Amino acid sequence: MLNKVLLIGRLSGDPVIKFLPSGTAVTEFGLVWNRRYKQGEEWKEESHFFDVKAFGKLAEDLAERLSKGYQVVLEGRLTQDRWTGQDGKSYSRVRIVAESVRIIRKPKIEEVEEEDITSSDQSAERIEEELKKLEETTREEPFDEDDEIPF
Repeated sequence: MLNKVLLIGRLSGDPVIKFLPSGTAVTEFGLVWNRRYKQGEEWKEESHFFDVKAFGKLAEDLAERLSKGYQVVLEGRLTQDRWTGQDGKSYSRVRIVAESVRIIRKPKIEEVEEEDITSSDQSAERIEEELKKLEETTREEPFDEDDEIPF
């Protein structure tokens, strides 16, 4: 049997790390995948949200290195949690257990912070112009599912 998930998406929030009594790290975060499609002459977009969990060293690394807005390639497997609520009803939830995560792109805010634009000879207007140019060059085109993935 095969249980494999490959997903490219952005973190919908900061990862939350906890530790089991055994000392094993567990990190949880949400991942959002946006689907763009054309309906008639109009472009539409729908968002899909996934709960992700990671364990051990990977969990520790993700909690340290990732934050909301990071775009990642996630490889993992599906798992189903089942429980009985206080009301006596049975519940279940499917989530992704991460096995490998690679960063594709950092949030735009962090990309700007990483650039050295604090030089004393730069005016506020020049900085704003550079930020606008950066936003224009990083604006993403609609993803066509027939396009090849660039890796």
